[in-house]
Amino acid sequence: MNYIGSKYSLLEFLRDTVGNVTGYTNSEGHTFADLFAGTGVVGAAYKEMGYQVISNDIQYYSYVLNKHLIENVPTLDDSPLNELNSLTGTEGFVYNNYCQGSNSERNYFTDSNGQKCDAVRIALERMHNEGEIDDSVYFYFLASLVNSIDKYANTASVYGAFLKHIKKSAQKEFKLELLPVISGSKGKVYNEDINALIRRVSGDILYLDPPYNARQYCTNYHVLETIARYDNPILNGKTGLRDYSSQKSLFCSKRTVDKTFDDLISHADFKYIFLSYNNEGLMSLDTIKAIMSKYGKYTCYTKDYRRFKADKDENRQIAADTTTEYIHCLIKE
Repeated sequence: MNYIGSKYSLLEFLRDTVGNVTGYTNSEGHTFADLFAGTGVVGAAYKEMGYQVISNDIQYYSYVLNKHLIENVPTLDDSPLNELNSLTGTEGFVYNNYCQGSNSERNYFTDSNGQKCDAVRIALERMHNEGEIDDSVYFYFLASLVNSIDKYANTASVYGAFLKHIKKSAQKEFKLELLPVISGSKGKVYNEDINALIRRVSGDILYLDPPYNARQYCTNYHVLETIARYDNPILNGKTGLRDYSSQKSLFCSKRTVDKTFDDLISHADFKYIFLSYNNEGLMSLDTIKAIMSKYGKYTCYTKDYRRFKADKDENRQIAADTTTEYIHCLIKE
């Protein structure tokens, strides 16, 4: 997925930094916690490397993705794929609320792709409820649906708005494609506020990739949240926002981020803590250093990389094409 803050392009930088700081030459017996997991690219990489992975995100669509990537192990039954892809579309919640043909006045998907998404989502729920598929296969296919439908979204990059006219990639006929099944140990996935969860988990390495600015993920990906939950929420406004009051991150507010981060670090029962943050975040670099240094030995590594392209779509005056990513490291005492 084309995801804000994705660390896919920075995985090598992260692996090198973690290796340099921890001195771990292998993953044997080590636990890696990815507690702002997003699409799960970091946790999946460390699972594949042999670590026992703990994953968490307050967004349910992220929970679904990571339930598959982190908890599922080979082999899984993929036989329902052909049946699901051959389903006739139906006028369900996605079509009725996110497609123009339903008179919703929203244009997130073509009518046919919205109807096909509904048909697959309804079928998955029925199959799971009737015992035709177990939890592992259910999350395998639901995660794959969330990942697949995003490729057909008629948006610039995120779901804060839809485009007036259907772009080329959104015109293609929807096809459900399965995510890979990652080899490695079965991990554990949570769907909680991180500052509550941190009091109950522990391990060797804690990786933190919180939101950097005031843009809430719950508003940027609300359509995927609804497809994942399929809970028929009341939608509001032109863009069809669901109620997200319980998912607002305190890391997205200048007023609350410093105190929230300090609380998180102080309660983290991990020897090594790594924080990804860039030079444009709500927390200043000096603040991060001051907070982390209170709890042990602090170091920092940097790397320049290209800015996420959605920034260009928000009419913001940004001169630089690159930003500097920092990995702040703490050896906790």
